[in-house]
Amino acid sequence: MMMPGKTPVQENPLGLSWHDSAWIPVLNPSNIMDYFSERSNPFYDRTCNNEIVKMQRLSPDQLNNMTGLEYILLHVQEPILYVIRKQLRHSPTQASAVADYYIIAGVVYQAPDLGSVVSSRLLSTVHHLQSAFDEASSCSRYHPSKGYSWDFKNGKALAAKKETPVREEPSSLFQRQRVDMLLAELTRKFPLPVPKPVHQAVEPSVEIKQEVKSEKKDMKPPPEKKPRLN
Repeated sequence: MMMPGKTPVQENPLGLSWHDSAWIPVLNPSNIMDYFSERSNPFYDRTCNNEIVKMQRLSPDQLNNMTGLEYILLHVQEPILYVIRKQLRHSPTQASAVADYYIIAGVVYQAPDLGSVVSSRLLSTVHHLQSAFDEASSCSRYHPSKGYSWDFKNGKALAAKKETPVREEPSSLFQRQRVDMLLAELTRKFPLPVPKPVHQAVEPSVEIKQEVKSEKKDMKPPPEKKPRLN
């Protein structure tokens, strides 16, 4: 129950995110503004000029002729990144930026401003410095006769915490479809070279003629028999 006289604490929009699973597989530059203008999106202001143009079914080009709050599609990096700017239009040629929103894989986030980024970096730096001082002070020792000394081997009071292995979540249907689309696009832009068939040189057959040498043998007639004399 809220105490009387106290205003409700607004949640920091930098910690919010929004998505609609039914839209994610079909997002493209032509319907990304319709996706951002969904009623359940906490980043969309219904008092903007985009809502007036949408209700009156006017052309989006009419936003340049109006003054007030509006949303425009600032940057597109298909198929996964879209940047939408919330701006205050003063004239057809002059508008001041109010906030930027980026959509990654169908999830909408608010981009932090420069002050929030610097503040976050300073807090992170102070946290790490404080942790370093705490660890260094745990290694200091004092003896009445010796004074202060350092014991880095056995003086660490902060036990090293065992890191639990982080279980990787399986990829979603959107991620698989987008990866397949990117691979198909890269294959179309940079087709694989078709290997040329290698023709092997046919060596001329060499016929080896073997000459059969016939040896001529001298055929001598048998010796004549002479009559035996008694």
